[in-house]
Amino acid sequence: MSFHQKVALFYALALLGAASINYIPGLTDPDGLAFGVFALDIFDDLLHLGSALWALAAALISARAARNFLLIFGTLYLADGLMGLAVGSGYLDLGIVNNGVLDLPFTFKIMANAPHILLGGFALLAGVRK
Repeated sequence: MSFHQKVALFYALALLGAASINYIPGLTDPDGLAFGVFALDIFDDLLHLGSALWALAAALISARAARNFLLIFGTLYLADGLMGLAVGSGYLDLGIVNNGVLDLPFTFKIMANAPHILLGGFALLAGVRK
């Protein structure tokens, strides 16, 4: 298994974990906030599940498919996180459509968008590695 396939497999597991947060007791508070920071809705769950299945398929198909996944996924998720940092809503979960531009404290924007920025940035860096 190539480096890119191993990284894509890691993403499949991490994204399945993200998709399951709302369904594991104790990971959300009484207000439905994951880790007390952000609420994950059905759009987020479907995004994470779809991304996990894409990562798994890419990891199992070939090194080239895994690398392409990392490059495309990384670009999409990094841009989504940066957009969320800038305007308070991302596009991958339809947040910008459903919520519009949100005036949120910058520290909250950082905490809420850090997962997509970090996951996207790492995937992109792994994808450009030969």
